[in-house]
Amino acid sequence: MTGLEPIQVRRYGSRGRMVVVLHGGPGVSGSAAGLARCLAGDFQVLEPLQRRSGAVPLSVIQHVKDLAAVTSKPAILIGWSWGAMLGLSFAAHYPEYVSDLVLIGCGTYDESSRALLHQSLNRRLGKMERHRIKDLQVRLASERDSTTRDAIFGEIGTAIMRAESYDLIAETAASSDIISPDSAGHVETWEDVLRLQREGVEPNIFSAIKARVLMLHGDVDPHPGPETRDLLRRFIPQLEYVGLDRCGHEPWRERYAYDRFLEILRQWILRRSLSSLGQGRGPDTG
Repeated sequence: MTGLEPIQVRRYGSRGRMVVVLHGGPGVSGSAAGLARCLAGDFQVLEPLQRRSGAVPLSVIQHVKDLAAVTSKPAILIGWSWGAMLGLSFAAHYPEYVSDLVLIGCGTYDESSRALLHQSLNRRLGKMERHRIKDLQVRLASERDSTTRDAIFGEIGTAIMRAESYDLIAETAASSDIISPDSAGHVETWEDVLRLQREGVEPNIFSAIKARVLMLHGDVDPHPGPETRDLLRRFIPQLEYVGLDRCGHEPWRERYAYDRFLEILRQWILRRSLSSLGQGRGPDTG
């Protein structure tokens, strides 16, 4: 990382345990800002903004090293979607840095799970929306202007997120939340994710994870939660799983799951904090 600027980190809240919220994508910085604000009343929250493309080729290990440079230890990590996958990679490479890890809407780790995801999305999108997304993907493949590519990538993501939801609460984003998507960073990072899976590196290295792990997954999320849970438990036997009724991919925005999701998450973190104190480990308050 010599010569690289550290990644930016946004901060919320001023009391309680320090938690680190990892956004989705890859290439969608700021997408976890709403979750960070939901937790800011009870915790000090860090929201690292993952490195954008350009300065250095992006890879899983680059994002892991970036996170290590801005995270105090032992950390409580809360990763959403691709951020959950990054949290797993980070906890495997730096097990001493992570005391607790929460996976929200975790991504997939094999072809069969991705096939289930794509089948579910296709059903929900409907014929007209599938055609619109296909047209956007064709435009994205031929577009040479990076700003336009990022805008098209953002349109595709917005359409997919609608299909991944159940009943969303309208969320008014702060102007500071809005960060342009990074289509090139998405491609670079996701290609490396798939390479690690093809080569058998991940999820195998997750057996090095020492942290306590909680997986929260919407029952209506097209990402196949039970299948991913069963695969991950082969390497992380301490993984706990909670399914959320009438809930899609963003539980903190779901009308029927919001309260239960936040209560489970808060209580799990607080119980783990008390457990750490009982074992003689002082809480990290930053």
